[in-house]
Amino acid sequence: MKQIIILLAAILLCSCSAGSETKAQTTMNKIYVTIGGQTQSVTLADTQAAQELVARLQNGSLTISLNTNDDFEIWGPLGFSLTTSNRQMTAQAGDVVLYNGSNICLFADTNSWSYTPLGHFDNITGNDLRTFLKIGQNNIPVTLSLTNATAIRSVSTDATTARKDDIYSLNGQKVESPTKGLYIKNGKKVIL
Repeated sequence: MKQIIILLAAILLCSCSAGSETKAQTTMNKIYVTIGGQTQSVTLADTQAAQELVARLQNGSLTISLNTNDDFEIWGPLGFSLTTSNRQMTAQAGDVVLYNGSNICLFADTNSWSYTPLGHFDNITGNDLRTFLKIGQNNIPVTLSLTNATAIRSVSTDATTARKDDIYSLNGQKVESPTKGLYIKNGKKVIL
């Protein structure tokens, strides 16, 4: 009996360790950019710099001051450096890139240069993107974070339609096929 208890304890310990390791290896694929009280999501690029940015943001949100550059981007220093994997590219409206290892650029139009991709804005284009980025202004406070704290105002359920296993994004939308990232399930934040 004693051996069975020891064996069960060892199995339980191993399964707990494996779960922790899986959580540590899971990376998030979105960050949130807040400007002037509005928040937009950015799907991250598969780069070392994007992973390092997420790691920095796990300690809390980051607020930086960005300036307009020639009506096609807002940019400025992050306050720290990230690993570069620069390549000559034509950045498109909505792209978020790293420039010179320590500057972030948020594009409202195109520009060709050597950048490290960080991500791309989701579901915002054209004049809405230009307005959101405050193109033409300077000293723009921009907050980068891992959560969209402004999206969920309250939680309510309709017992006839809500299911226990439903998964929601951080902005409160039901997700049918979640990818890796941070979600809400059963009223709690979970990492998938």
